[in-house]
Amino acid sequence: MKKKTLLLLSVFLTTLFYCSEKQPATQKIKSQVLEQIDSFHANTEENLLELAKKGSEPELQKAFKKVRLDYKKVEWALEYYAPTTSKAINGPPLPEIEVEETKTFEPSGLQVIEEHLFPFEEENRAELIREVKVLNSRIKHAKKFMEAIEFSEANAADACKLELFRIISLGISGFDTPLSSTSITEAAVSIKSVQNVLSILGSGREMEELSEAAIAYINKHEDFEEFNRAEFIRRYINPLTKAISQWQQENKLFPETELAIYAKAETLFDKDLLNPNFFADNAEAEFTTQKVALGKKLFSDPVLSGATRSCQSCHNPKLAFTDGLPRSAALDAGKFVKRNAPSLYYAGLQQAQFYDMRSPSLENQALDVLANKDEMHGSVEDAAKRLNNQPAYLKQFKAAFPTINHEIKPRHVMIAVSTYVRSLSPFNSRFDQYMRGGESKMNQVEIKGFNLFMGKAKCGTCHFSPVFNGTAPPAFTNTEAEVLGVPVKPKTGVIDPDLGRYAHNKIEELKFSFKTPTLRNIALTAPYMHNGAFATLEEVMEFYEQGGGAGLGIHLENQTLPTDKLNLSKEEQKAIISFLKTLTDEVEEKEDNKLTLTKSATQSSVRQ
Repeated sequence: MKKKTLLLLSVFLTTLFYCSEKQPATQKIKSQVLEQIDSFHANTEENLLELAKKGSEPELQKAFKKVRLDYKKVEWALEYYAPTTSKAINGPPLPEIEVEETKTFEPSGLQVIEEHLFPFEEENRAELIREVKVLNSRIKHAKKFMEAIEFSEANAADACKLELFRIISLGISGFDTPLSSTSITEAAVSIKSVQNVLSILGSGREMEELSEAAIAYINKHEDFEEFNRAEFIRRYINPLTKAISQWQQENKLFPETELAIYAKAETLFDKDLLNPNFFADNAEAEFTTQKVALGKKLFSDPVLSGATRSCQSCHNPKLAFTDGLPRSAALDAGKFVKRNAPSLYYAGLQQAQFYDMRSPSLENQALDVLANKDEMHGSVEDAAKRLNNQPAYLKQFKAAFPTINHEIKPRHVMIAVSTYVRSLSPFNSRFDQYMRGGESKMNQVEIKGFNLFMGKAKCGTCHFSPVFNGTAPPAFTNTEAEVLGVPVKPKTGVIDPDLGRYAHNKIEELKFSFKTPTLRNIALTAPYMHNGAFATLEEVMEFYEQGGGAGLGIHLENQTLPTDKLNLSKEEQKAIISFLKTLTDEVEEKEDNKLTLTKSATQSSVRQ
């Protein structure tokens, strides 16, 4: 009897092992994710919650760090398949604002809990308990959501690569760990999780070795401020994501739907990283060279306004598509509009336009500018009529929009101009060339500046690499704004009266809130801020060093910029500025059949 029982047990175990080995890779991945979420939930409920009720600060901080590591194990999956749920678990500790509904919702999740623990104050214990319970319920929701998801090998591979992009754009900047500064060690956990998934998919030994090398580097350099992000990206993450892309290519593991980042992108710093159609207003605005050429022609032609002014009047290509003025000149001589003219470089790679973010698209923005009485004082309908009376334009429009039968419609005009603006994303600065392997393109001071920018100075937590604007990668679905407390002029404790987003959305949290613009080509776009208050980058750095408006004595309850000093030395501030100057693009353009090369070094000297 015993022999028979042992035999049956042996057969059962063999069958179980065999079935496990034959289990589809996607099912193994899903099972692993669900198990990790269970562990995340258990650790939160049985450890962190219990300590929230009676634990000391060191105990609470230690337990919290473990819970964060649990999250990092599943971040790649939650961010890809359940981004809304992931944001509820690990979103910024700022109120969620629903502009259309004119409502605000209090934040919650890991980052809110972090604020309660670093440091911990006994009088906040009840609130801490409540926040941990909320987190617990959201983890349960994540489990139910992921149970319903059907994993595919192509999507899982894509999610892994995007997680690596997330690590180097958000993770190692401390974006979601501003107080605990655990982002470097967390990166190792994320990479290990990605490695496990790729291994299940059969990625092979090469990627395993590359992953292990990246993790080993982190383990040797865990200090947040001293971590060499430039070296880590170039020597470890870029080779890893390239290897993943090549493996995807060999195994035809690219997802069918293209998102913001092209699925075939090898690194976060590829010249053709981003898909312009993802940011377009509609299907008719699909990116084509014909639309770009037409839009470029319209951009410099006063035919749109019917007068002497064109788009180029305030957005000069030689000044990185700005005008060099604190506030742009209005139509009436001697008068000026409300704000500074922002650069149009990379303007298409965001989800909101204008400093106050009132426009959701470039098409809508172009319509607004054309109609504005102080800017172009025209109408898109009148512009379309004028263009229909010009045979050369009509022919070019029909080539760009094959659906046009007889006449140019107003929407065609807006789409053409917007497509041209979306083309203004060259990604060809010295920084880009350095990240793509050009070792000599940046010197040691500039590299130090990049590491400070992404680390100690915390610039990279608002100006996200690689576009260095407020649209967070790798999803690029949300464009952020900040309340900085910008003064009327440097070293003055008087806030600029421009209310920013509040002027269009009467929500208290939006007072003095402005979109976070790109820092690319910043050496060419002085003066700075929405009101042109700062003439130099040195003045801007000093403003941030002091804690924004708060450091000048401007008291705003809703200032989103941390109010504490950065404690950057003058040498460190200069290094950051040196890095910012490497973001100037080298751009080649054909003008009158002649090729002109705009060099970053030459352009920078013009404005200094």
